[in-house]
Amino acid sequence: MDESLKQALALGRGYYLKKEYARAERYLSQVVEQNQSFADVYNMLGVIYHDQGQYQKAQRSFEAALRLNPSYTDAALNLAVIYNDTGKYQQAQEIYRQALTRSGAAPGQLDRYVKGKLANMYAEIGDVYQSAGLYDEAIGEYARALALGPTFIDIRLRAASACRDAGRREEAIQQYEEIVRQNPGFIPARLSLGLALLGADRRPDAVAQWEEVLRLVPGNRNAEMYLKLAASEPG
Repeated sequence: MDESLKQALALGRGYYLKKEYARAERYLSQVVEQNQSFADVYNMLGVIYHDQGQYQKAQRSFEAALRLNPSYTDAALNLAVIYNDTGKYQQAQEIYRQALTRSGAAPGQLDRYVKGKLANMYAEIGDVYQSAGLYDEAIGEYARALALGPTFIDIRLRAASACRDAGRREEAIQQYEEIVRQNPGFIPARLSLGLALLGADRRPDAVAQWEEVLRLVPGNRNAEMYLKLAASEPG
């Protein structure tokens, strides 16, 4: 994550927590233009759009958050509210039931809602470490988060980035591969996996990832650029 994106993310979250939604929207929108891997950013944008009465944009944002993190209870409940507000009562009830089902737990165990909250807290600590360049510490916090939410691909993507930046390439590749296994259509993970594989001298595997991106999203500029890069590499 480059410095400008880190700054926009930090400012957006800060303004959101202070309920300065107009300012928060400006920075959070910048984040999703550059990086579509943060479920909590989509959830925050959904709350902002709902507050503005832009229900369709709010619905799309909450749905994007749930595609990244299907166990994101806050986003599910927010989406249920949107469905209810727009007259989609059956869909609202279904989403609400799913959210409640996900939050169930056996006696003596954390329910899924609490696990999700804790996972996101650990991930936020990891973000702070990563932004400070303390990659090993960040990886440790992301690992705690993923132990609680192994299907949270937004957190796993950040963990992979931290591994990559720490020089722990094989661990990064494993994380990217797990994301692709969980969500084969998640383009940011395939693009990054290809770069990690190319850096590990696994050019055919890297090319396969980018070709799959172009099959899924014809004309993807990043994939086309990376394929040209791979073709220009010696050997």
